[in-house]
Amino acid sequence: MSETRQMDKPAPAKAQPSLAKASGSMAIATLASRITGFLSRIVLVVVVGSGVITDSYQVGMTIPLQVYELLLGGVLTSIIVPLLVRAEKEDADGGEAYIQRLLTMAPVILLAATVVMMLAAPLLTTIYVDGSSGKAHPELATAFAYLLLPEIVFFGLGALFTAILNSRGVFGLPAWAPVFNNLVVLVTLGVYLLVPGDPTINPLAMSDPKLLVLGIGTTLGIVVQALVVLPAMRRAGIRFKWRWGWDRRLTEFGGLALWMVFYVVLGLAGVIVVTRIATAAVPGSMTAYNFAWQLFQLPYGILGFSLLTAIMPRMSKAAADNDVRGVVADLSLGSRLLTTMLLPLSAGMTVLGSQLGVALFFYGANTLDKAQQIGTTLAVSAFGLVPYAITMMQLRVFYAMKDARTPAMLQLLTVAVKIGLSVLCVQVLDEHTMVLGLAFVNSMSFLVGAVAGNIWLRVRLGRLETGRLGRTFGLTVIGSLLGALSVVLVHTATLEFAPLGTSPRVIAWIVVVVGGLLGLAVAFGSMMLLKVTELNPAMSRITRLLRRR
Repeated sequence: MSETRQMDKPAPAKAQPSLAKASGSMAIATLASRITGFLSRIVLVVVVGSGVITDSYQVGMTIPLQVYELLLGGVLTSIIVPLLVRAEKEDADGGEAYIQRLLTMAPVILLAATVVMMLAAPLLTTIYVDGSSGKAHPELATAFAYLLLPEIVFFGLGALFTAILNSRGVFGLPAWAPVFNNLVVLVTLGVYLLVPGDPTINPLAMSDPKLLVLGIGTTLGIVVQALVVLPAMRRAGIRFKWRWGWDRRLTEFGGLALWMVFYVVLGLAGVIVVTRIATAAVPGSMTAYNFAWQLFQLPYGILGFSLLTAIMPRMSKAAADNDVRGVVADLSLGSRLLTTMLLPLSAGMTVLGSQLGVALFFYGANTLDKAQQIGTTLAVSAFGLVPYAITMMQLRVFYAMKDARTPAMLQLLTVAVKIGLSVLCVQVLDEHTMVLGLAFVNSMSFLVGAVAGNIWLRVRLGRLETGRLGRTFGLTVIGSLLGALSVVLVHTATLEFAPLGTSPRVIAWIVVVVGGLLGLAVAFGSMMLLKVTELNPAMSRITRLLRRR
Protein backbone atom coordinates (compact mmCIF):
# COMPACT_ATOMS: atom_id res chain seq x y z
CA MET A 1 0.00 0.00 0.00
CA SER A 2 1.17 3.55 -0.61
CA GLU A 3 2.20 5.99 2.06
CA THR A 4 -0.49 7.02 4.55
CA ARG A 5 -2.55 9.83 3.15
CA GLN A 6 -4.84 12.53 4.40
CA MET A 7 -8.22 12.36 2.69
CA ASP A 8 -10.62 15.25 2.36
CA LYS A 9 -12.52 15.76 5.57
CA PRO A 10 -14.91 18.33 6.93
CA ALA A 11 -13.98 20.52 9.83
CA PRO A 12 -14.99 19.03 13.14
CA ALA A 13 -18.27 20.27 14.50
CA LYS A 14 -16.98 20.66 18.00
CA ALA A 15 -13.76 20.38 19.94
CA GLN A 16 -12.91 16.95 21.21
CA PRO A 17 -12.34 16.48 24.92
CA SER A 18 -8.79 16.27 26.16
CA LEU A 19 -7.51 12.71 25.91
CA ALA A 20 -5.40 13.12 29.03
CA LYS A 21 -8.30 14.61 30.98
CA ALA A 22 -10.81 11.96 29.90
CA SER A 23 -8.47 9.02 30.49
CA GLY A 24 -7.22 10.52 33.77
CA SER A 25 -10.70 10.88 35.25
CA MET A 26 -11.54 7.32 34.22
CA ALA A 27 -8.29 6.05 35.68
CA ILE A 28 -9.35 7.30 39.12
CA ALA A 29 -12.68 5.50 38.85
CA THR A 30 -11.03 2.38 37.46
CA LEU A 31 -8.48 2.44 40.29
CA ALA A 32 -11.32 2.42 42.82
CA SER A 33 -13.02 -0.35 40.86
CA ARG A 34 -9.90 -2.50 40.71
CA ILE A 35 -9.07 -1.97 44.38
CA THR A 36 -12.55 -2.95 45.54
CA GLY A 37 -12.59 -5.78 43.02
CA PHE A 38 -9.34 -7.18 44.25
CA LEU A 39 -10.46 -6.78 47.82
CA SER A 40 -13.47 -8.95 46.97
CA ARG A 41 -11.15 -11.61 45.47
CA ILE A 42 -8.95 -11.57 48.55
CA VAL A 43 -11.97 -11.90 50.82
CA LEU A 44 -13.20 -14.80 48.67
CA VAL A 45 -9.92 -16.66 49.22
CA VAL A 46 -9.88 -15.81 52.92
CA VAL A 47 -13.48 -16.94 53.47
CA VAL A 48 -13.68 -19.89 51.09
CA GLY A 49 -10.03 -20.83 50.45
CA SER A 50 -8.58 -21.78 47.06
CA GLY A 51 -9.72 -25.38 46.89
CA VAL A 52 -12.54 -27.19 45.12
CA ILE A 53 -15.35 -24.76 46.07
CA THR A 54 -13.52 -21.73 44.71
CA ASP A 55 -12.40 -23.67 41.64
CA SER A 56 -16.03 -24.66 40.95
CA TYR A 57 -17.17 -21.06 41.50
CA GLN A 58 -14.51 -19.88 39.03
CA VAL A 59 -15.69 -22.41 36.44
CA GLY A 60 -19.31 -21.29 36.94
CA MET A 61 -18.20 -17.70 36.39
CA THR A 62 -16.14 -18.54 33.30
CA ILE A 63 -18.83 -17.93 30.68
CA PRO A 64 -20.22 -14.71 32.22
CA LEU A 65 -16.66 -13.47 32.82
CA GLN A 66 -15.77 -14.27 29.23
CA VAL A 67 -18.74 -12.17 28.18
CA TYR A 68 -17.46 -9.38 30.45
CA GLU A 69 -13.93 -9.46 29.04
CA LEU A 70 -15.00 -9.75 25.42
CA LEU A 71 -18.02 -7.42 25.52
CA LEU A 72 -17.65 -4.89 28.31
CA GLY A 73 -13.88 -5.25 28.07
CA GLY A 74 -13.89 -3.72 24.62
CA VAL A 75 -15.12 -5.81 21.70
CA LEU A 76 -18.85 -4.97 21.64
CA THR A 77 -18.16 -1.42 22.84
CA SER A 78 -15.55 -0.97 20.12
CA ILE A 79 -18.00 -2.09 17.43
CA ILE A 80 -20.94 0.02 18.60
CA VAL A 81 -19.10 3.28 19.35
CA PRO A 82 -18.06 3.92 15.70
CA LEU A 83 -21.60 3.19 14.49
CA LEU A 84 -23.13 5.47 17.13
CA VAL A 85 -20.68 8.25 16.26
CA ARG A 86 -21.66 7.97 12.60
CA ALA A 87 -25.39 7.95 13.46
CA GLU A 88 -25.01 11.05 15.62
CA LYS A 89 -23.17 12.77 12.79
CA GLU A 90 -25.44 11.70 9.91
CA ASP A 91 -28.98 11.60 11.38
CA ALA A 92 -31.22 14.62 11.80
CA ASP A 93 -32.27 13.37 15.26
CA GLY A 94 -28.64 12.90 16.38
CA GLY A 95 -28.95 9.11 16.23
CA GLU A 96 -31.80 8.88 18.77
CA ALA A 97 -33.93 6.44 16.72
CA TYR A 98 -30.89 4.24 16.05
CA ILE A 99 -30.10 4.07 19.78
CA GLN A 100 -33.71 3.19 20.58
CA ARG A 101 -33.66 0.30 18.10
CA LEU A 102 -30.48 -1.02 19.70
CA LEU A 103 -32.02 -0.73 23.17
CA THR A 104 -35.10 -2.59 21.94
CA MET A 105 -33.28 -5.52 20.35
CA ALA A 106 -30.51 -6.04 22.90
CA PRO A 107 -32.58 -7.27 25.89
CA VAL A 108 -34.50 -9.72 23.71
CA ILE A 109 -31.37 -11.22 22.14
CA LEU A 110 -29.48 -11.37 25.42
CA LEU A 111 -32.38 -12.97 27.26
CA ALA A 112 -32.79 -15.63 24.56
CA ALA A 113 -29.05 -16.40 24.63
CA THR A 114 -29.11 -16.67 28.43
CA VAL A 115 -32.04 -19.09 28.42
CA VAL A 116 -30.21 -21.32 25.94
CA MET A 117 -27.05 -21.20 28.06
CA MET A 118 -28.92 -22.10 31.24
CA LEU A 119 -30.64 -25.06 29.57
CA ALA A 120 -27.23 -26.23 28.42
CA ALA A 121 -25.51 -25.67 31.81
CA PRO A 122 -24.78 -29.39 32.50
CA LEU A 123 -23.32 -29.78 29.01
CA LEU A 124 -21.24 -26.62 29.41
CA THR A 125 -19.82 -27.92 32.67
CA THR A 126 -18.89 -31.20 30.99
CA ILE A 127 -17.07 -29.20 28.31
CA TYR A 128 -15.18 -27.03 30.78
CA VAL A 129 -14.41 -29.56 33.53
CA ASP A 130 -12.58 -32.86 33.15
CA GLY A 131 -14.52 -34.95 35.67
CA SER A 132 -12.48 -38.07 34.93
CA SER A 133 -9.49 -36.69 36.83
CA GLY A 134 -11.30 -37.06 40.16
CA LYS A 135 -9.96 -33.66 41.25
CA ALA A 136 -12.78 -31.50 39.93
CA HIS A 137 -16.39 -31.22 41.12
CA PRO A 138 -18.62 -30.97 37.98
CA GLU A 139 -21.88 -31.04 39.97
CA LEU A 140 -20.88 -28.06 42.08
CA ALA A 141 -19.68 -26.16 38.98
CA THR A 142 -23.05 -26.84 37.32
CA ALA A 143 -24.95 -25.56 40.35
CA PHE A 144 -22.95 -22.34 40.31
CA ALA A 145 -23.53 -22.04 36.54
CA TYR A 146 -27.32 -22.07 37.00
CA LEU A 147 -27.02 -19.15 39.43
CA LEU A 148 -24.38 -17.16 37.55
CA LEU A 149 -25.35 -17.48 33.87
CA PRO A 150 -28.17 -14.87 34.16
CA GLU A 151 -25.35 -12.33 34.47
CA ILE A 152 -24.98 -12.54 30.67
CA VAL A 153 -28.10 -10.37 30.21
CA PHE A 154 -26.77 -7.62 32.43
CA PHE A 155 -23.18 -7.81 31.19
CA GLY A 156 -24.53 -7.27 27.68
CA LEU A 157 -26.84 -4.43 28.68
CA GLY A 158 -24.05 -2.81 30.66
CA ALA A 159 -21.77 -2.97 27.61
CA LEU A 160 -24.44 -1.35 25.44
CA PHE A 161 -25.21 1.39 27.97
CA THR A 162 -21.48 2.12 28.32
CA ALA A 163 -20.98 2.31 24.55
CA ILE A 164 -23.88 4.74 24.16
CA LEU A 165 -22.59 6.98 26.93
CA ASN A 166 -19.00 6.85 25.65
CA SER A 167 -20.18 7.91 22.18
CA ARG A 168 -21.73 10.99 23.85
CA GLY A 169 -18.49 11.77 25.67
CA VAL A 170 -19.79 10.53 29.04
CA PHE A 171 -17.21 8.39 30.84
CA GLY A 172 -17.62 9.05 34.58
CA LEU A 173 -20.49 6.94 35.93
CA PRO A 174 -19.84 3.94 33.62
CA ALA A 175 -16.30 3.83 34.97
CA TRP A 176 -17.59 3.89 38.56
CA ALA A 177 -20.31 1.25 37.99
CA PRO A 178 -18.07 -1.79 38.76
CA VAL A 179 -17.39 -0.33 42.22
CA PHE A 180 -21.06 -0.87 43.10
CA ASN A 181 -20.81 -4.46 41.90
CA ASN A 182 -17.73 -5.07 44.06
CA LEU A 183 -19.44 -3.65 47.13
CA VAL A 184 -22.40 -6.01 46.62
CA VAL A 185 -19.99 -8.96 46.31
CA LEU A 186 -18.21 -7.96 49.54
CA VAL A 187 -21.54 -7.89 51.38
CA THR A 188 -22.36 -11.27 49.83
CA LEU A 189 -19.15 -12.80 51.15
CA GLY A 190 -19.92 -11.44 54.60
CA VAL A 191 -23.33 -13.13 54.53
CA TYR A 192 -21.71 -16.33 53.17
CA LEU A 193 -19.45 -16.43 56.21
CA LEU A 194 -22.43 -16.19 58.56
CA VAL A 195 -24.81 -18.74 57.05
CA PRO A 196 -24.44 -22.50 57.64
CA GLY A 197 -23.99 -25.15 54.98
CA ASP A 198 -21.57 -27.11 52.78
CA PRO A 199 -22.06 -26.59 49.01
CA THR A 200 -20.13 -29.76 48.16
CA ILE A 201 -22.58 -32.23 49.77
CA ASN A 202 -25.52 -32.08 47.33
CA PRO A 203 -25.04 -29.01 45.11
CA LEU A 204 -27.63 -29.88 42.45
CA ALA A 205 -30.37 -29.79 45.09
CA MET A 206 -29.80 -25.99 44.94
CA SER A 207 -30.88 -25.66 48.56
CA ASP A 208 -27.60 -25.11 50.38
CA PRO A 209 -27.59 -21.61 51.93
CA LYS A 210 -23.92 -20.95 51.16
CA LEU A 211 -24.38 -21.98 47.52
CA LEU A 212 -27.43 -19.73 47.10
CA VAL A 213 -25.87 -16.75 48.87
CA LEU A 214 -22.66 -16.86 46.83
CA GLY A 215 -24.39 -17.46 43.49
CA ILE A 216 -27.35 -15.06 43.83
CA GLY A 217 -25.27 -12.37 45.52
CA THR A 218 -22.66 -12.42 42.75
CA THR A 219 -25.35 -12.12 40.08
CA LEU A 220 -27.06 -9.28 41.97
CA GLY A 221 -23.80 -7.35 41.84
CA ILE A 222 -23.79 -7.48 38.03
CA VAL A 223 -27.43 -6.36 37.94
CA VAL A 224 -26.55 -3.31 40.03
CA GLN A 225 -23.49 -2.60 37.85
CA ALA A 226 -25.64 -2.48 34.70
CA LEU A 227 -28.56 -0.48 36.07
CA VAL A 228 -26.64 2.13 38.06
CA VAL A 229 -25.74 4.01 34.85
CA LEU A 230 -29.38 4.68 33.93
CA PRO A 231 -29.39 8.15 35.57
CA ALA A 232 -26.41 9.10 33.39
CA MET A 233 -28.33 7.93 30.32
CA ARG A 234 -31.21 10.20 31.28
CA ARG A 235 -28.92 13.19 31.90
CA ALA A 236 -27.28 12.61 28.49
CA GLY A 237 -30.70 13.03 26.87
CA ILE A 238 -31.14 9.36 25.97
CA ARG A 239 -34.77 8.32 26.22
CA PHE A 240 -35.89 4.72 25.99
CA LYS A 241 -38.74 3.90 23.63
CA TRP A 242 -39.69 0.53 22.15
CA ARG A 243 -38.81 0.87 18.47
CA TRP A 244 -39.06 -2.31 16.41
CA GLY A 245 -38.53 -0.83 12.95
CA TRP A 246 -35.45 -1.67 10.91
CA ASP A 247 -32.51 0.58 10.13
CA ARG A 248 -30.05 -0.18 7.35
CA ARG A 249 -27.20 0.24 9.83
CA LEU A 250 -28.61 -2.59 11.93
CA THR A 251 -27.73 -4.81 8.97
CA GLU A 252 -24.24 -3.34 9.11
CA PHE A 253 -24.14 -3.92 12.85
CA GLY A 254 -25.39 -7.47 12.33
CA GLY A 255 -22.54 -8.19 9.94
CA LEU A 256 -20.02 -6.82 12.41
CA ALA A 257 -21.71 -8.68 15.26
CA LEU A 258 -21.46 -12.01 13.42
CA TRP A 259 -17.72 -11.61 13.25
CA MET A 260 -17.77 -10.61 16.92
CA VAL A 261 -19.64 -13.83 17.76
CA PHE A 262 -16.95 -15.75 15.88
CA TYR A 263 -14.36 -13.84 17.92
CA VAL A 264 -16.15 -14.77 21.15
CA VAL A 265 -16.46 -18.44 20.18
CA LEU A 266 -12.75 -18.62 19.41
CA GLY A 267 -11.97 -17.06 22.79
CA LEU A 268 -14.24 -19.57 24.53
CA ALA A 269 -12.45 -22.43 22.76
CA GLY A 270 -9.17 -21.27 24.26
CA VAL A 271 -10.73 -20.85 27.70
CA ILE A 272 -12.26 -24.34 27.55
CA VAL A 273 -8.91 -25.96 26.82
CA VAL A 274 -7.16 -24.04 29.61
CA THR A 275 -9.98 -24.71 32.10
CA ARG A 276 -10.02 -28.46 31.42
CA ILE A 277 -6.26 -28.69 31.83
CA ALA A 278 -6.20 -26.51 34.98
CA THR A 279 -9.08 -28.35 36.71
CA ALA A 280 -7.32 -31.68 36.04
CA ALA A 281 -4.15 -30.43 37.78
CA VAL A 282 -3.74 -29.99 41.55
CA PRO A 283 -6.75 -28.39 43.31
CA GLY A 284 -6.47 -24.62 43.32
CA SER A 285 -4.81 -24.41 39.90
CA MET A 286 -7.89 -22.85 38.29
CA THR A 287 -8.12 -20.30 41.10
CA ALA A 288 -4.41 -19.48 40.80
CA TYR A 289 -4.73 -19.01 37.04
CA ASN A 290 -7.79 -16.74 37.32
CA PHE A 291 -6.46 -14.66 40.20
CA ALA A 292 -3.10 -14.21 38.48
CA TRP A 293 -5.00 -13.13 35.35
CA GLN A 294 -6.95 -10.58 37.36
CA LEU A 295 -3.71 -9.24 38.87
CA PHE A 296 -2.23 -9.19 35.37
CA GLN A 297 -5.13 -7.05 34.15
CA LEU A 298 -4.99 -4.64 37.07
CA PRO A 299 -2.50 -2.17 35.51
CA TYR A 300 -4.20 -2.44 32.12
CA GLY A 301 -7.62 -1.92 33.68
CA ILE A 302 -6.53 1.18 35.59
CA LEU A 303 -4.34 2.84 32.96
CA GLY A 304 -4.65 1.10 29.60
CA PHE A 305 -8.41 0.57 29.40
CA SER A 306 -9.08 4.14 30.50
CA LEU A 307 -6.82 5.44 27.73
CA LEU A 308 -8.37 3.20 25.08
CA THR A 309 -11.92 4.08 26.14
CA ALA A 310 -11.10 7.78 25.83
CA ILE A 311 -9.33 7.43 22.48
CA MET A 312 -11.99 5.26 20.81
CA PRO A 313 -14.55 8.04 20.00
CA ARG A 314 -11.73 10.26 18.74
CA MET A 315 -10.36 7.50 16.51
CA SER A 316 -13.86 6.68 15.28
CA LYS A 317 -14.40 10.31 14.24
CA ALA A 318 -11.12 10.23 12.29
CA ALA A 319 -12.14 6.99 10.58
CA ALA A 320 -15.62 8.38 9.80
CA ASP A 321 -13.95 11.35 8.09
CA ASN A 322 -11.60 9.02 6.15
CA ASP A 323 -8.69 10.66 7.98
CA VAL A 324 -6.15 7.85 7.67
CA ARG A 325 -3.31 9.98 8.99
CA GLY A 326 -5.39 10.82 12.08
CA VAL A 327 -6.10 7.13 12.73
CA VAL A 328 -2.39 6.30 12.45
CA ALA A 329 -1.48 9.20 14.76
CA ASP A 330 -3.95 7.98 17.40
CA LEU A 331 -2.63 4.42 17.06
CA SER A 332 0.95 5.59 17.47
CA LEU A 333 0.18 7.84 20.43
CA GLY A 334 -1.90 5.18 22.17
CA SER A 335 0.75 2.49 21.67
CA ARG A 336 3.54 4.72 22.99
CA LEU A 337 1.53 5.79 26.03
CA LEU A 338 0.60 2.17 26.80
CA THR A 339 4.27 1.18 26.60
CA THR A 340 5.50 3.92 28.93
CA MET A 341 2.75 3.29 31.47
CA LEU A 342 2.70 -0.51 31.52
CA LEU A 343 6.22 -1.79 30.80
CA PRO A 344 7.68 -0.65 34.18
CA LEU A 345 4.72 -2.27 35.94
CA SER A 346 5.21 -5.46 33.93
CA ALA A 347 8.85 -5.63 35.03
CA GLY A 348 7.82 -4.97 38.63
CA MET A 349 5.25 -7.78 38.64
CA THR A 350 7.86 -10.15 37.21
CA VAL A 351 10.34 -9.62 40.05
CA LEU A 352 7.79 -9.18 42.85
CA GLY A 353 5.96 -12.33 41.81
CA SER A 354 5.50 -14.69 44.74
CA GLN A 355 5.91 -11.91 47.31
CA LEU A 356 2.91 -10.14 45.82
CA GLY A 357 0.90 -13.36 46.08
CA VAL A 358 1.86 -13.86 49.73
CA ALA A 359 1.10 -10.24 50.63
CA LEU A 360 -2.36 -10.34 49.07
CA PHE A 361 -3.56 -13.92 49.55
CA PHE A 362 -1.83 -15.53 52.56
CA TYR A 363 -4.78 -15.16 54.92
CA GLY A 364 -7.56 -17.21 56.47
CA ALA A 365 -8.29 -20.52 54.74
CA ASN A 366 -5.57 -19.98 52.12
CA THR A 367 -2.15 -21.57 52.68
CA LEU A 368 1.32 -20.09 52.07
CA ASP A 369 1.94 -22.48 49.17
CA LYS A 370 -1.33 -21.53 47.47
CA ALA A 371 -0.58 -17.82 47.91
CA GLN A 372 2.92 -18.25 46.45
CA GLN A 373 1.45 -20.21 43.56
CA ILE A 374 -0.79 -17.27 42.61
CA GLY A 375 2.14 -14.85 42.73
CA THR A 376 4.48 -17.08 40.76
CA THR A 377 1.79 -17.63 38.13
CA LEU A 378 1.60 -13.85 37.75
CA ALA A 379 5.40 -13.53 37.51
CA VAL A 380 5.79 -15.96 34.61
CA SER A 381 3.02 -14.24 32.63
CA ALA A 382 3.75 -10.56 33.34
CA PHE A 383 5.84 -10.15 30.18
CA GLY A 384 2.60 -10.32 28.18
CA LEU A 385 1.09 -7.16 29.68
CA VAL A 386 2.32 -4.70 27.04
CA PRO A 387 1.62 -7.04 24.06
CA TYR A 388 -1.89 -7.57 25.46
CA ALA A 389 -2.53 -3.83 25.72
CA ILE A 390 -1.07 -3.18 22.25
CA THR A 391 -3.32 -5.90 20.83
CA MET A 392 -6.38 -4.26 22.40
CA MET A 393 -5.27 -0.97 20.82
CA GLN A 394 -4.89 -2.60 17.40
CA LEU A 395 -8.36 -4.17 17.60
CA ARG A 396 -9.89 -0.76 18.24
CA VAL A 397 -8.25 0.58 15.10
CA PHE A 398 -9.93 -2.10 13.00
CA TYR A 399 -13.29 -1.57 14.74
CA ALA A 400 -13.04 2.18 14.18
CA MET A 401 -12.80 1.39 10.45
CA LYS A 402 -15.87 -0.88 10.76
CA ASP A 403 -13.75 -3.98 10.20
CA ALA A 404 -14.67 -6.83 12.55
CA ARG A 405 -13.33 -9.57 10.27
CA THR A 406 -9.63 -8.84 10.80
CA PRO A 407 -9.86 -8.94 14.64
CA ALA A 408 -11.55 -12.33 14.31
CA MET A 409 -8.69 -13.58 12.12
CA LEU A 410 -6.15 -12.28 14.64
CA GLN A 411 -8.08 -14.03 17.39
CA LEU A 412 -7.96 -17.26 15.37
CA LEU A 413 -4.18 -17.02 15.21
CA THR A 414 -3.85 -16.12 18.89
CA VAL A 415 -6.12 -18.94 20.07
CA ALA A 416 -4.39 -21.47 17.81
CA VAL A 417 -1.07 -20.60 19.44
CA LYS A 418 -2.65 -20.72 22.90
CA ILE A 419 -4.30 -24.11 22.40
CA GLY A 420 -1.29 -25.68 20.72
CA LEU A 421 1.15 -24.62 23.43
CA SER A 422 -1.32 -25.48 26.22
CA VAL A 423 -1.61 -29.04 24.92
CA LEU A 424 2.19 -29.15 24.81
CA CYS A 425 2.23 -28.19 28.50
CA VAL A 426 0.28 -31.37 29.31
CA GLN A 427 3.04 -33.40 27.70
CA VAL A 428 6.05 -31.73 29.35
CA LEU A 429 4.88 -30.39 32.75
CA ASP A 430 3.63 -32.10 35.91
CA GLU A 431 0.37 -31.21 37.65
CA HIS A 432 2.11 -28.92 40.14
CA THR A 433 3.71 -26.67 37.50
CA MET A 434 0.91 -26.94 34.94
CA VAL A 435 -0.68 -23.61 35.87
CA LEU A 436 2.66 -21.83 35.39
CA GLY A 437 2.93 -23.20 31.88
CA LEU A 438 -0.65 -22.21 31.04
CA ALA A 439 -0.08 -18.64 32.22
CA PHE A 440 3.17 -18.36 30.24
CA VAL A 441 1.44 -19.69 27.13
CA ASN A 442 -1.39 -17.17 27.50
CA SER A 443 1.05 -14.27 27.45
CA MET A 444 3.02 -15.77 24.59
CA SER A 445 -0.18 -15.83 22.52
CA PHE A 446 -0.60 -12.08 23.16
CA LEU A 447 2.94 -11.45 21.91
CA VAL A 448 2.24 -13.37 18.70
CA GLY A 449 -1.05 -11.48 18.28
CA ALA A 450 0.60 -8.07 18.72
CA VAL A 451 3.27 -8.82 16.09
CA ALA A 452 0.67 -10.14 13.63
CA GLY A 453 -1.61 -7.15 14.28
CA ASN A 454 1.20 -4.71 13.56
CA ILE A 455 1.93 -6.43 10.24
CA TRP A 456 -1.76 -6.41 9.30
CA LEU A 457 -2.12 -2.72 10.11
CA ARG A 458 1.00 -1.88 8.13
CA VAL A 459 -0.55 -3.54 5.07
CA ARG A 460 -3.86 -1.75 5.68
CA LEU A 461 -2.70 1.76 6.60
CA GLY A 462 0.87 2.12 5.38
CA ARG A 463 3.57 3.57 7.63
CA LEU A 464 2.69 3.30 11.33
CA GLU A 465 5.36 5.50 12.96
CA THR A 466 7.05 2.31 14.14
CA GLY A 467 10.35 4.14 14.61
CA ARG A 468 8.84 6.43 17.26
CA LEU A 469 7.37 3.43 19.07
CA GLY A 470 10.71 1.60 18.87
CA ARG A 471 12.57 4.51 20.44
CA THR A 472 10.02 4.82 23.23
CA PHE A 473 10.10 1.06 23.83
CA GLY A 474 13.90 0.92 24.00
CA LEU A 475 14.21 3.77 26.48
CA THR A 476 11.35 2.38 28.59
CA VAL A 477 13.03 -1.04 28.71
CA ILE A 478 16.18 0.56 30.17
CA GLY A 479 14.19 2.38 32.85
CA SER A 480 12.12 -0.72 33.61
CA LEU A 481 15.20 -2.92 34.06
CA LEU A 482 16.75 -0.42 36.45
CA GLY A 483 13.51 -0.32 38.42
CA ALA A 484 13.34 -4.13 38.54
CA LEU A 485 16.93 -4.28 39.77
CA SER A 486 15.98 -1.94 42.62
CA VAL A 487 13.18 -4.30 43.63
CA VAL A 488 15.56 -7.28 43.63
CA LEU A 489 18.00 -5.38 45.88
CA VAL A 490 15.21 -4.53 48.35
CA HIS A 491 14.07 -8.16 48.38
CA THR A 492 17.61 -9.42 49.02
CA ALA A 493 18.21 -6.88 51.78
CA THR A 494 14.90 -7.69 53.47
CA LEU A 495 15.66 -11.41 53.56
CA GLU A 496 19.17 -10.70 54.83
CA PHE A 497 18.28 -8.36 57.68
CA ALA A 498 14.83 -9.55 58.75
CA PRO A 499 14.92 -11.08 62.25
CA LEU A 500 14.72 -14.86 62.42
CA GLY A 501 11.12 -16.02 62.59
CA THR A 502 9.64 -12.97 60.85
CA SER A 503 6.29 -13.84 59.28
CA PRO A 504 6.43 -14.43 55.50
CA ARG A 505 3.47 -12.06 55.25
CA VAL A 506 5.44 -9.23 56.90
CA ILE A 507 8.46 -9.82 54.66
CA ALA A 508 6.21 -9.88 51.61
CA TRP A 509 4.55 -6.58 52.47
CA ILE A 510 7.93 -4.90 53.09
CA VAL A 511 9.20 -6.05 49.71
CA VAL A 512 6.00 -5.12 47.89
CA VAL A 513 5.62 -1.66 49.43
CA VAL A 514 9.26 -0.54 49.73
CA GLY A 515 10.53 -2.39 46.68
CA GLY A 516 7.52 -1.46 44.57
CA LEU A 517 7.66 2.25 45.35
CA LEU A 518 11.44 2.42 44.93
CA GLY A 519 11.28 0.43 41.72
CA LEU A 520 8.65 2.70 40.19
CA ALA A 521 10.57 5.80 41.27
CA VAL A 522 13.78 4.50 39.71
CA ALA A 523 12.03 3.34 36.53
CA PHE A 524 10.12 6.53 35.82
CA GLY A 525 12.98 8.73 37.06
CA SER A 526 15.33 7.00 34.64
CA MET A 527 12.82 7.43 31.83
CA MET A 528 12.62 11.16 32.56
CA LEU A 529 16.42 11.44 32.42
CA LEU A 530 16.35 9.51 29.15
CA LYS A 531 13.83 12.08 27.83
CA VAL A 532 10.89 9.78 27.19
CA THR A 533 8.62 12.51 25.85
CA GLU A 534 5.40 10.54 26.41
CA LEU A 535 5.79 11.28 30.13
CA ASN A 536 5.60 15.05 29.56
CA PRO A 537 1.80 15.46 29.89
CA ALA A 538 1.75 13.57 33.19
CA MET A 539 4.76 15.47 34.55
CA SER A 540 3.25 18.82 33.53
CA ARG A 541 0.05 17.97 35.35
CA ILE A 542 1.96 16.93 38.50
CA THR A 543 4.03 20.12 38.34
CA ARG A 544 0.87 22.27 38.13
CA LEU A 545 -0.61 20.48 41.15
CA LEU A 546 2.56 21.06 43.18
CA ARG A 547 2.66 24.73 42.25
CA ARG A 548 -0.91 25.21 43.48
CA ARG A 549 0.26 24.15 46.91
